[in-house]
Amino acid sequence: MSIREIEVFRAVMASGTASKAARLLGVSQPAISQSIRKLEELAGLRLFDRVRGRLQPTQEAHALMSEVDRYYVGYEAIEHRIRSLRMFGLGRLSMASYPAFGNCFVGRAMAAFEPQRRNMQMMLQVTSSKEVYQHVVTGQVDFGLMNDEVNTQGIEHSLFSVMPGVIAMSADHPLSRKRALSLGDLASDHFIDMNPEDSARRRLEAALVEQDVHLRAVIETPLSATACQLALDGIGLAMVHPIAALDFIPRGLVIRRLSTVIECRTLLVMRPGRPLSENGKEFLKYLRMQLQKESAQIDALLDQRHDGKAATSGKAGS
Repeated sequence: MSIREIEVFRAVMASGTASKAARLLGVSQPAISQSIRKLEELAGLRLFDRVRGRLQPTQEAHALMSEVDRYYVGYEAIEHRIRSLRMFGLGRLSMASYPAFGNCFVGRAMAAFEPQRRNMQMMLQVTSSKEVYQHVVTGQVDFGLMNDEVNTQGIEHSLFSVMPGVIAMSADHPLSRKRALSLGDLASDHFIDMNPEDSARRRLEAALVEQDVHLRAVIETPLSATACQLALDGIGLAMVHPIAALDFIPRGLVIRRLSTVIECRTLLVMRPGRPLSENGKEFLKYLRMQLQKESAQIDALLDQRHDGKAATSGKAGS
């Protein structure tokens, strides 16, 4: 059987009659009937009952239609890719990122990169580190940024950034007067914790055990952005990724260094044997430049003199 006969069958099933299918495909009604008869002969199945000049699908037709639909999903995906290649050539770049970097940081790097000026199409998926890994392994994206909590077996990986976690709090918190906090300081208020699988949380827990410090965890969340908002609302202290915290500084969030360095590590991951395009390599340069810029902003905020008032000047990315 040919693709044309499958196309005719699908049109009849979708439209309900041979005449409507003929108009949909731009052919005569006899041509539709002939294609259906040929398909039935080749398949050795009765796909339609002829009732008063109308085609009534049999159970076999409905069963076949489910397979045809699956075929067309893949076929339409190929068509979409062809259109994309026609419009953008190889100028399409896709990536996935975990939220600490994906929510705002990657967007600012994209704005500096200006894909519209380069006649490029870009795609960003913001999802968990586990999902970033899956997207990279299955080839759904060109590369990804993820936490180091996920096993990296089967993918190429390198360190994209290593930054000390910072302690977030509201502007009127008593600890905001201090330039740096000890682990013992964290026990003075309720604590907003990351999820147990978070690698920075595990490093923090190991340091707390070593110094015999016990925290009063009140809320657990997988997202640094959520922890920042909760700290801003005065619920307690949180150790967060500084990149995620940067977006909350203009809203009044205060961040302080922790005297015991707890690293937040971000991995750059790619599929083995699938080198990045020139556009991909260029965008990685912009990501690294954005990281350097925002790291300097964070250091400047942490180095400011503190007189009990939160430093809220300067917009993220400005």
